[in-house]
Amino acid sequence: MGGVRTSVEAIVEDTLKLVRAAADALVEKKGAEVVLLEVGDLLSITEVFVIVTGTSRPHVQTLTEEVHKRLAELGRRPLREEGRREGEWVLIDYGDFVVHIFQPEQREFYGLERLWGDAPRIEWEPAVSEA
Repeated sequence: MGGVRTSVEAIVEDTLKLVRAAADALVEKKGAEVVLLEVGDLLSITEVFVIVTGTSRPHVQTLTEEVHKRLAELGRRPLREEGRREGEWVLIDYGDFVVHIFQPEQREFYGLERLWGDAPRIEWEPAVSEA
C-alpha cells in the first residue's frame, strides 16, 4: 500500500503508550466515556483524539491536572493548553495527540465523535477498574 496508513498500527507505539497512559489517568480520576479516535488519516495536525467527560468545572480541572502529571512522569509536556480556567472544555495538545476534557453539555454540543465519525476508534482497556 505504499506508505498509506490503514489502521492503528500506523500510529507510533510511543504515541499509543502515551495516549493509553492519558486515558488511564482520566479513568482513575473518574472521567466518563473515554473515547480514543484515530484521526491521523482525516486530520493532518495530529494522530489521536482522547475524549472524556468530567462532571463539573472542578472535576474537569482535576482531570486536566492528572493528565499533565501522568504524562510528565513519562517525560512528556504539552505544546499548549486551552480552557482550564473555564473548565467547560479543556484542550491539551501534545502534538501527536490531543486530549479533550468536556463537561457533558459541551461534549454533546461540540460532538467530536459525530464530527469525526469516520475516524476509527482505538480499542483500549483501562489499566484500572472503572467501578
